[in-house]
Amino acid sequence: MADPAPGRRLLLVLPLAVLLAACGRAPAAQRAMPAGIGPESAPTSSASLAGLDPCTLLSPQDRSTAGLTEQGKAKTIGEARACDWTVPSIYGVTVTLDETNGLANLDVSGGVRTKKKVGTHEALQVSGRGGACAVLVGVRDSASVQVDVSNANFADVPLACSRASAVAGLLEPKLP
Repeated sequence: MADPAPGRRLLLVLPLAVLLAACGRAPAAQRAMPAGIGPESAPTSSASLAGLDPCTLLSPQDRSTAGLTEQGKAKTIGEARACDWTVPSIYGVTVTLDETNGLANLDVSGGVRTKKKVGTHEALQVSGRGGACAVLVGVRDSASVQVDVSNANFADVPLACSRASAVAGLLEPKLP
């Protein structure tokens, strides 16, 4: 049985990572990611997150829709694979694929929680202070995809939540 502590640590690290990404600085724990599947070959329902690359979950068209002009930068948060996109002086997005923690295992006690659906997946929106918001999408009982958004001006939480929901909606059809 997996220790839920890594999930708790992950949620504590995510806001800091998003804030750093929004400021144009990447955390030191950055490494290259293996090539994953692209949006043109969406996974089947029996697939897992292991076959996905967080940096290819958003196609060029998806990135354009979300206002992201550049390809994301691969990184690792704890043991989870992630990808950062930054729109300088506007906002940052981090998509994290957590293969060991479902929604029930994530520590979301530090913000305002709202249950929601993103496509066919159960999700939680967690909004906090400082222009940050996360949409956590459940993928089976033991996995989740986390979309964290932080506005560069550290204000306007509703806008951050709107952006996080939009990005989650764009990547949701590609999830198992």
